[in-house]
Amino acid sequence: MRAMRAETFTGYEALRLAEVAKPTISDGRVLVRITAAGVTPLDFTILSGKYSRAKAPLVLGNEGTGLATDGGGTDFPVGSRVMFTGPYGVAEDGTYSEWVAVRKQDLSLIPDNVDEVIAAGVPVAYLTAHMTLTLAGFHAGKTVLAPAIGGSVGNAVTQLARALGAKHAISSTTNQAKAEQAKALGFNEVIDTSSESLADGVRRITDGYGADIVIDAIGGKILSEALGVLALGGSLTTLGYSAGREATIDVTNLIWRRASIQSFSLFAQPEAAFTDSWNAIVPLLKSGAIKPVVAKTFPLGEAADALRYLIEGRPFGKVILTV
Repeated sequence: MRAMRAETFTGYEALRLAEVAKPTISDGRVLVRITAAGVTPLDFTILSGKYSRAKAPLVLGNEGTGLATDGGGTDFPVGSRVMFTGPYGVAEDGTYSEWVAVRKQDLSLIPDNVDEVIAAGVPVAYLTAHMTLTLAGFHAGKTVLAPAIGGSVGNAVTQLARALGAKHAISSTTNQAKAEQAKALGFNEVIDTSSESLADGVRRITDGYGADIVIDAIGGKILSEALGVLALGGSLTTLGYSAGREATIDVTNLIWRRASIQSFSLFAQPEAAFTDSWNAIVPLLKSGAIKPVVAKTFPLGEAADALRYLIEGRPFGKVILTV
């Protein structure tokens, strides 16, 4: 089968189209014919040699959609359209390929009215969004800030919080063009930090209250600023570092607000958390209350270009490979 494999972890040029053996299934695995694969920052981290647990050569790709062809039993009959994420593209070969043997517990059915390319943008971002909101104690009426409306997690948290009844579902962007694009897509609480600070924007939107929950997927300076907008008793969850691995913290933002900061790693969560999150996400996806924004699709053989576009182009929305 065809696969885009990282022969070494030395950057884009190490990602090459290769013929590799089609996987076989064992107990608990379902053979999936991949139709679309999400491109994520984790793929770039691995390809850059900055994720020590991954070993080359490796087929990248942490999430995807496709058709169940064997091993699904009555839960995932032959021909079922499925979406999934898991250790693929990290601890074992991933979704930048034509076939993957997927652990049955990682699969979820795609609603009939949802396109497989759109669904490929669901697993990592929306599972992360739901689990982080749950762990932060979200309930209807809370105010949520998820910086970076153009990023997959920032967008997913904003959409999900809004769909679940947040009083405010706030995000941000660093330029006017993305702010205008966000508004055109119906995101009306987006702060353009090229014209006002994150703190000023949150104060304006919340009449000085602040954010009960911050889900920060980009790190760096934004994390530092986001701590300063927490409401009394608020919490910040950090889970990404595309804007930088180092941040300076003013401890009084935690002490005086009686606030907290915690980290999150999707694949450190228990299986029950995945089940609960899928059960919450799928009905919202089916109803149209949430919908991933897809910026651009690339064919499988252009995976290196797709990854470069994600990292260097900083698009508004998901980048998807079609297989």
